[in-house]
Amino acid sequence: MTARTPKIRLAGVRKSFGAKRVLEGIDLDVPAGESLVVIGGSGSGKSVTIKCILGLIRPDAGRIEIDGDDVTNVRGARRDAMLRKFGMLFQGSALFDSLPVWQNVAFGLIQGRGMKRNQAREIAIEKLAAVGLGPDVGELSPAELSGGMQKRVALARAIAANPEIIFFDEPTTGLDPIMADVINDLIQTCVRRLGATALSITHDMASVRKIADHVAMIYDGRIVWTGTAAEIDASGNPYVDQFVHGRAEGPIRMQVRSI
Repeated sequence: MTARTPKIRLAGVRKSFGAKRVLEGIDLDVPAGESLVVIGGSGSGKSVTIKCILGLIRPDAGRIEIDGDDVTNVRGARRDAMLRKFGMLFQGSALFDSLPVWQNVAFGLIQGRGMKRNQAREIAIEKLAAVGLGPDVGELSPAELSGGMQKRVALARAIAANPEIIFFDEPTTGLDPIMADVINDLIQTCVRRLGATALSITHDMASVRKIADHVAMIYDGRIVWTGTAAEIDASGNPYVDQFVHGRAEGPIRMQVRSI
């Protein structure tokens, strides 16, 4: 891998489900150590793109590289080794209700890496502290936490193994504007501390402006614009302009059934 090799590269990635074409040739580079946010409407292909990178879905065509290595169709031990590079904050947090908070944070360390519980618990408490939560929170159940605290726990779990790459799936969904900004600040701080590469998908333009170095807009299964976060408000791209300003009129057509 050279200094110019992207941490993640997608070239001509296509994916259909039956007759429905979701990805129509995605070309996307994520530079090492930077934060790329993918924006786009519901059903535009954002989540399918991430699932293809993780190997949860096999693309019909195209190439996916991590650190310059082709991982498009990796399986078995190679895929397990690749997944060790990743952390993920899921939409809705996706915490295990049956486990206390510290075990949620340490789940990947214990189950995925075979780490001893005592050592994993120490790391979990350390990562909870990194997102502003005390050790007492580690003994609570997720049901005892507010939505904002659950999101912090999910972030602590995402960074527990010091991943090289972190995915953020709609990280501020369901949060009030103040808590959303707190989460955005934590994401920004944690990613920088780790020196990680971040790939996020979101509808929240406040998140985009806070956590993104670069932005990519996906529409109709293709990347229609890429640029820096600073350029997004004056992109000159009609799709980006309509999305950023939330206008009903424009090239993006929503299917609305008349009553």
